[in-house]
Amino acid sequence: MMRGEQSSPAPHAAIDLLPCAPMTGPNRVAFKVGDADVGRRLDQVLAARVADLSRRQARVLLDIGGVFVDGRRVKVASRPMHAGEEVVAVMGGALARATKKTGRAARSADERQLPAFTVVFEDDDIVVVEKPAGLLTAPTPESDRNNLADLLKRRPGAVPVFVVHRIDLETSGLVVFAKTADANRELSHRFREHDLERAYLAVVAGAFRADIKVIDRPVAGRRAVTHVEIRERLGDRATVVACRLETGRTHQIRLHMAEVGTPVIGDARYGRPFSPAPPRMALHATRLGFVHPRTGAPLAFESPWPADLQKWLTETLWRNSVTQ
Repeated sequence: MMRGEQSSPAPHAAIDLLPCAPMTGPNRVAFKVGDADVGRRLDQVLAARVADLSRRQARVLLDIGGVFVDGRRVKVASRPMHAGEEVVAVMGGALARATKKTGRAARSADERQLPAFTVVFEDDDIVVVEKPAGLLTAPTPESDRNNLADLLKRRPGAVPVFVVHRIDLETSGLVVFAKTADANRELSHRFREHDLERAYLAVVAGAFRADIKVIDRPVAGRRAVTHVEIRERLGDRATVVACRLETGRTHQIRLHMAEVGTPVIGDARYGRPFSPAPPRMALHATRLGFVHPRTGAPLAFESPWPADLQKWLTETLWRNSVTQ
């Protein structure tokens, strides 16, 4: 909701909440360099100190940016170690997806495997992008490569961008980046104050309850509010819902849908098996609206339901009649 708009509060239905698995992250191994490791190469020390990590894997992990020494990302495998330095290795999906070689050619091969993105709008202050599923929005502790922010800054003639917000790896849809410090400051303030519009479409498992209009349930100890509208019932096996974020917590829609018993279909973390399975998680950031950070002009962008999910919905025979 943009600042100044007023709305009457929606009634809150009594919701029976289901427990969800806690959010888990990549494997993080931290250690301090002892006397025995002083002067040894960083890749050698990683292979010796991190269980199940070979020296070749250590080099790949360094190459993709998953290693930190005293809080700074380090990529030089031959770097000699010093007593008392703290090393952190972060291993997860980025390492699993990376080509198992090092060097520029290997990282270029990784990049060629990434799905294509589309720039929806760009001026001197901001760039709005339609992010495909399977592409990270921004650098993570696992890697500073092969993400949308990195790809944007490496376009010919482009400048580095500021990450204002993120959407999940397997979620597709609209994302805005700032191109100047002033734009970053203004947009970041609007996101913190929830002074913008963000809407998603999702297909959830089961018959979503018609009486649930608002889910007000904390995420990671912070208030999280999702407004929900039923768009279509696909028999009693699934429901298409529109979700408008009043707040924007990590995995908010996915957690809220799971907690009311109708998880997003294809959600490997909070969902349950569904047949036929979608090509990926059935969640799409379909609308993004905000005031331009410099001009003050209202901007609104729409993104249609993606073709891969539409094909799954229309070309499969899994729907059944609505249970009476």
